[in-house]
Order: sequence, then C-alpha cells, then structure tokens
Amino acid sequence: MKIKNLYLLGIFFCLLVLFLSGCVSVPMREALPTYDINGITYLSLASLCNLRGINLEYDTFAKTAVLIKGSHKINLMVGERLVLVDNLPKYLRHPVDMYQGTVVVPYNFKELILDSLFKEIYPPRKVVPPTAIKKVVIDAGHGGNDPGAIGRTGVREKVITLDIAKRLSSLLKTDGINIVMTRSIDRYVSLSSRVDMANNAKADIFLSIHANANRVKSLRGFEVYYVSPTVNDSVRALSAAQDARLDFNSSCFASNSQDLKATLWDMLYTQSRAESIELARYICRSMQNNLDTSMLGIKGGRYYVLKGVRMPALLIEIGFLSNSNEERMLKNGYYRQNIAEAIERAVLDYGRDLTIMEAAKR
Repeated sequence: MKIKNLYLLGIFFCLLVLFLSGCVSVPMREALPTYDINGITYLSLASLCNLRGINLEYDTFAKTAVLIKGSHKINLMVGERLVLVDNLPKYLRHPVDMYQGTVVVPYNFKELILDSLFKEIYPPRKVVPPTAIKKVVIDAGHGGNDPGAIGRTGVREKVITLDIAKRLSSLLKTDGINIVMTRSIDRYVSLSSRVDMANNAKADIFLSIHANANRVKSLRGFEVYYVSPTVNDSVRALSAAQDARLDFNSSCFASNSQDLKATLWDMLYTQSRAESIELARYICRSMQNNLDTSMLGIKGGRYYVLKGVRMPALLIEIGFLSNSNEERMLKNGYYRQNIAEAIERAVLDYGRDLTIMEAAKR
C-alpha cells in the first residue's frame, strides 16, 4: 500500500472526477453531539467553543473553565449552576457536568449565554472521502497506578493521553472509521494486553498516544516513533508464524510450512514499517500546519507496543510535560482538541491517498 509515483496522478484524477460530478461541500448547519444525563440534554463545551470560535481554557484539577472571545469572558465550574459572564452572575437551570471525561453544559447555557453573546459560525460540512483505513486502534498511554510523566504543576500523562484518545476516537467515529481503544477509563492495562487487543482487532493502523518528559526542562516539541529498523523482523516473523494466522484468501498453501509463514510475516513487517513511516510523515505535516509547536521529527524506537503489533503502528509524543510552557498548553482542552483534529486529518489524508493508489493499480 506504499504510495509511489502515481500519487500526484491519482490526486489529479480524483479532483477532476469530483469537479465534473459537482461534488462540492456546501455550508450547512453543523449538528452538535448531545448527551442525556438524568433526562437533561447536555452539549459538549469544547464542541460549542469550536463552533463559535471561542478560546477554551480548562483546569483539570480545579475543574474550572474560562471562555474568551473578543472582549467577553465567561467563567464556569463543573458541578455549579452559577456562571460569571463578564463578571456578572447568571444561573443555569442545571449544573455544568462531566460526561466520559468531557465537560458538558446544559442546553440552556447555549440559549441563555452563548446565543446572546456570539453568533454561530457554521463551517462547511465535512465531506469525508473514501478511505482505505477502516479500523484504528487508539492506545492511551499509561493509566491506573501508572501515571506516566508528571508535570511541575501535577499534570499526569495518563490523564492527558486518555483525554486526547477519547477526542480522537470521537472524531474518527464521525468519519465512519471503527475504533478500538485499549483503555477508555483510568485503569492500568499491561503492555502485552495492549498488543493482544490490537492484534485481535485486525485493525489497519495502531496509534499510541503519549506525553514526553526530560531532565532538560527547555526541551519541547512533537515527535513520532515507528518500530526501529534495529528490531529484528526475522525474530518477530518466527514468533508470528507460530501464533498468528495469515489472512490471505489462499493462505492454505502455507499451513504446513513454518518457514514459508515466517518469510511471509517478515515481508509483512517490512511493509508495515514503510507504511508506518509514511503515516508518520502525514501526522507531522498535519501538526506543523495546524499547531504552533516545535517538530522534533520522525524516529525509530524499540517500544514494546510497536514491536508487538502486526500492523502499521506509531507512538506519538504530543509534547513535554517537563516543559512549563507545553504543560500549560496540554492542560488546555482547546489545545488538546486541536491535537486530536490534526491527527484525524492526517489519518483521513493518508487513507484517502491509499485509496487512490489502490484504485490506480486496478
């Protein structure tokens, strides 16, 4: 599935077909996801802010949020009905709440406050092109009694990674992609269990989300790891030949030959590494285009999950909690949403180009 010289030709052909068929995006009202909590309709605060172009800052520990746009400032707290609008108190019918790790507000927050202050911005409705990526495993690093890196103000990697994993999962599900999460709550999951879940899911790609830390406090930036070329693919192939099944229509020819199975797995691992590097390029490009962050690049790593999964796989380091500036940014829900959206765009672009390449081969 590696993209080759027909890439540009495929892109041109696809755009030409869309143009001739009149397939263009039309500005439409963007539907907001709603949540029913004890019979009350709630809306995602992050989604509301994205729709209105409002900057959202959320303090995970104090459970307070600050919304800023232009000269207006809104303060609210999870569990409270009182909202300060430009320092003036207003009361909601129901309190601000949390739903699956996301801050949600009652529907009358939109009617009572946002509609009176800000006009809605309706972006063009997203038209999702056909994609070769049908299933993605999202791995939120650490969890439970394993907090991962801890920032100077106490921000824990396990909280940040789970939040971004959930946001990315929601986005990709909206795009019609099936999602498997190695954890969806704050619990410990062993590395071997994460690998087993990914392999059993038979997904197209595996994305592990992490936050970095370093003794050098000034170090900052975004980096992506693929399985290092120093990892012995032959050893991995021999193990896979014993434990895994080759999903080929005509794979029965290899059923009695461990050597042949190992050879085929060796080829698959080599191909997966190449695809991982290509996907990493898409993610780094999307991050660079959509986030104000330093790019530390694409690197080979010997991480357990990368060595164990049998599909294109990446470990994404979204920033350094040891860097005070990046820790502050990662505490911001709006910034974490932008990270998730940048990864989503990369996955869609990568899958679209794979589809074009596969179509060109037929």
